[in-house]
Amino acid sequence: MNSYPTGGGGSAAQRQQTILLLVRGGRVRSQGELARLLRRRGIAVAQPTLSRDLRELGLAKTPTGYVAPRTGDPERVPPAARRAKLARALQGFARSVEAAGSLVIVKTPPAGAQPVARALDEAAPPGLAGTIAGDDTVFVATRGERAARHLARHLAGLASPAERRLPA
Repeated sequence: MNSYPTGGGGSAAQRQQTILLLVRGGRVRSQGELARLLRRRGIAVAQPTLSRDLRELGLAKTPTGYVAPRTGDPERVPPAARRAKLARALQGFARSVEAAGSLVIVKTPPAGAQPVARALDEAAPPGLAGTIAGDDTVFVATRGERAARHLARHLAGLASPAERRLPA
C-alpha cells in the first residue's frame, strides 16, 4: 500500500512529491485524471500549476499515460525547466540579493531559503560552487569575487520583474 501526503495542498514540493508517487504507483493517463487523484488526497491544483509541475518533474506523456524519470536526478529535467524553476523561486521568495566577497547572500522570508537553495543547486548557474540555506538566508558560494558579483546581478535580474529590480 502506498502512502501519499495529504492535506490542503501543502507546498509545491509536497504536491510534486505526491504527483511522483501517483505516477510511479499506477497509470495516470491525463492531467484531468491526475487533478482528480490529487483532489482525493486533499490537494487542489489549477491546471496551469499542474502543467508546470509536470514540466519541472520531467514527466513524459506516453500513449499509455505519464511516466516519471527513473531517479529524482535533476539532471534529467531539461535545463530550461530548471532555470524557469529558479526564476519562480527567486520571484516568490527573494527579498534581496547581494554579493559579499566570494559569496552571494539571498535574503528570503522565514522558510523561504530552502526552496531557493534547492532551485539554485538544480539550475547550477555558472560560477556557483554550492549553497547553504538557513531559514531566511541562502549563502551561495562562488568561485571568486568576480563570479559572485556576476551571479548576484544575474539572480537579482531573475528575481525581479522589470518594474521592480533588487540591488545586486
